[in-house]
Amino acid sequence: MGWTLAGAYGDLVGMASQRIPHEAISALCEKELEILRLLASGHTAKSIASRLNRSETAINERLREARRKTGIGSSRELARLLAAQKIWDKKIDLTAEVAAGDSSAMPPFVGHSLSKGHTVMLIAIPLAAIGAGLAMAGPSDQLGQSTVATEASANSVPLVGRWSLDVDRIPIDERPRSVTITFAAAQDGAWTTVVEIVAADGSASTASSTAGLDGKPVPISGNMGFIDTVALRQPKANTLVMTLGKGGVPVSTRVYTVADDGRSMIETIVWASEAIPKLETTYFTRIG
Repeated sequence: MGWTLAGAYGDLVGMASQRIPHEAISALCEKELEILRLLASGHTAKSIASRLNRSETAINERLREARRKTGIGSSRELARLLAAQKIWDKKIDLTAEVAAGDSSAMPPFVGHSLSKGHTVMLIAIPLAAIGAGLAMAGPSDQLGQSTVATEASANSVPLVGRWSLDVDRIPIDERPRSVTITFAAAQDGAWTTVVEIVAADGSASTASSTAGLDGKPVPISGNMGFIDTVALRQPKANTLVMTLGKGGVPVSTRVYTVADDGRSMIETIVWASEAIPKLETTYFTRIG
């Protein structure tokens, strides 16, 4: 996969001291701003291309042009800086602009446009195949109700512990210094999750939450601004399904599965999108 966990968890939104001049921001067109907004919210060039029904080459060209206009050498750093300066307080809508022109940037085969219902079905199928059994239309109503699992403990639940991302599998130009996830048992069968990310530039971001295993969204605390809620389910002892949302809208669903040896964990990601969903994978090793 392309690097998405940092894109999913926020090394893209680590706070930076540098500021982009207003005139440089004004030089960015709406297409460039939308792509950078998606990059800051955790997407990769590949997932942005899928979301906007455009080619990955076209997305990278837009990012190169944005770097030229602003003088920032890294697209991820540029996205971080724009997020820190809160330029996306106003909603950006590219629907008309994308439809109006850039047809040459469309991938060779796009297929039919999908309704939200079709998208939900397409996402539900691969998730069901890996034991998730849920759809992406919304973290509160589409997850449904499940039996709350008994209180987890380090001895009985393989997921409990601290996990480190295998960053060597991430492309070097997108590689963070470190990503760790800690799962711990809380009261009444709930889970506490803490995510810590150190980006390539040394900026740090965290997100923490305590949620039941009933699929109901709860608030996230920390400085990862692209997410504000999480909902959890645990279909099996070695599997945790996590849906992240922002402003009542799903961002992604992640399925964490611990191997039989209890030392390694696979994260499977499905991004919320109007386009055909793609499964992406990252790998973790137990460190505690």
